Amino acid sequence: MKIGSNYLGNGQCEFRVWAPFRDSVAVHIVSPQDQVIPLQKDEWGYWQETVKADPGTLYVYQLDGSLERPDPASHYQPEGVHGSSQVVDHHFDWTDNSWQGIPLKDLIIYELHVGTFTPEGTFESIIPRLSYLQDLGITAIEIMPVAQFPGSRNWGYDGVYVYGVQESYGGPAGLKKLVDACHQAGIAVILDVVYNHLGPEGNYLWAYGPYFTDQYRTPWGNAVNFDGAYSNQVRNFFIQNALYWLDKYHIDALRVDAIHAIYDMSAQPFLQELGDAVANFNRTTPVQRYVIAESDLNDVRVIKPREDGGFGHDAQWCDDFHHILHTLLTGELSGYYEDFGKIEQLAVALREGYIYSGQYSSFRKRNHGNSAADRPAEQFVVCIQNHDQIGNRLIGDRLSTLVDFQGLKVAAATVLLSPYVPMLFMGEEYGEEAPFQYFVSHSDPDLIEGVRTGRAEEFKAFGWDNAPDPQGTKVFEQSKLQWEKIEQDNYAVLRRWYKRLIQLRKETPALAKLDRQNLNVSSLSSEKVIVIHRTAGDSQAIGLINFAHDAVTVSPQIPPGNFSKVIDSADKEWMGEGSQLSQQLQAGQSLTLAPLSFALYAQ
Repeated sequence: MKIGSNYLGNGQCEFRVWAPFRDSVAVHIVSPQDQVIPLQKDEWGYWQETVKADPGTLYVYQLDGSLERPDPASHYQPEGVHGSSQVVDHHFDWTDNSWQGIPLKDLIIYELHVGTFTPEGTFESIIPRLSYLQDLGITAIEIMPVAQFPGSRNWGYDGVYVYGVQESYGGPAGLKKLVDACHQAGIAVILDVVYNHLGPEGNYLWAYGPYFTDQYRTPWGNAVNFDGAYSNQVRNFFIQNALYWLDKYHIDALRVDAIHAIYDMSAQPFLQELGDAVANFNRTTPVQRYVIAESDLNDVRVIKPREDGGFGHDAQWCDDFHHILHTLLTGELSGYYEDFGKIEQLAVALREGYIYSGQYSSFRKRNHGNSAADRPAEQFVVCIQNHDQIGNRLIGDRLSTLVDFQGLKVAAATVLLSPYVPMLFMGEEYGEEAPFQYFVSHSDPDLIEGVRTGRAEEFKAFGWDNAPDPQGTKVFEQSKLQWEKIEQDNYAVLRRWYKRLIQLRKETPALAKLDRQNLNVSSLSSEKVIVIHRTAGDSQAIGLINFAHDAVTVSPQIPPGNFSKVIDSADKEWMGEGSQLSQQLQAGQSLTLAPLSFALYAQ
């Protein structure tokens, strides 16, 4: 059942909205002509009618004869979150008929924020940059949420119209142009969607029905009602939204934000229903779509098949991988980082995904997680930076300002040559130093002050004080990429390093095959060294990573055969101080690894 305003063509539009406790609901056509048209109620509390309305028509719903509110399933809010909704004709001259999608195992993801990726901050301004991403080797972009939010500056997680497309980014037409151009460039599009909460300003769902419950509390207030009375229709609202993005906008995958904040004790969880809905959609289209969850639960049920009692999501972000890599490189051990910092933990992450699979977590003060060791490696998305891990720092400082150039090369190699799906955060590939800070543009003074206070409280666990003002335009402008740097000095070298690693990942069978069954990882704790051996048929690759700030001599276990050096971060070509490693590697050989270095040998 499609909800919202669905333009049928020939000047006819079907309006449908769920408001089970209202005595009357009408659609008030605001423009081009002023008229009020009553809707008819069905047994489930949906009000509907097909009326004369052309694309561009502005409307609101009139509840019980007096209260007027925008459409909760509005496809477009050209006047902002408090203005009228607009009828959208979703016809678009797509040119991606030959698009076959990108298999999950071949994704190399580039996360970006529309407003800060380019100076213009629009969907269409991204299109000229696609050739740059192609050249780098990127196969998918992940767009932070575009659901309509208040004002023009926001990460997107304060969206209040989950069907809407942010007006200041370019609206529905702009997003479709971007997706179509991506597919023409051989790049998939992943869209970040938020189903665990709505933002605090412009959220009018309360006026329509029991979309929220006070049975559970989230960091953002009352939880969405996924398991209480009338939750069937609430679920439908979000399930239809997921299918809407796949159908109307040709989105290739949905990244579902913070599913650990979706509270649902039902026997058939909403997240499982979501997995079912996308699987059923896939049966109707030749292009496979995916659901990628963000979860800090370390719960394998998220990615287990539905027939085995799982949610059936295709992949998930793996926070443990980020945390151990970050702590090894920076030495930070405050907040949730206190659970990490040991080289052997990275070996576990490379072998199993989760580091915490039931062990005691000192940060959580309880046992945490279960084992995902038997799940395919392609089900884990790993990174060394993302919007959360940068933007939720006091001043939004990137890894490029926390570790030196040698450390950045090691970080890139560990992620890109891991057996998992790698994700970069925009600008990471050339060592962007501009911060990515948290920013909003609310209009309510009390809400603005509440956001400022809340941010300050979050930072206490890390011992950070004097948080920047998220409402100010300064933090937004400071967060834009500095594209002029990409051809300069070490920035250009680092970008070339990323490009070469991605190329090796694609062209070396042992690295291209995401298979943990043919993976052997060992850690040398005293030397802070990781040795990775990966195979695929006759192809073999050995990665040597030194996380120590001093040169170390090791005698790792090397399988029989002759291995040739393929790439070495210590070489002067990559602005290293010069490598002491030989061109050939054999079993029993001692090796001297440069400080903070990575080398790859292949047979």
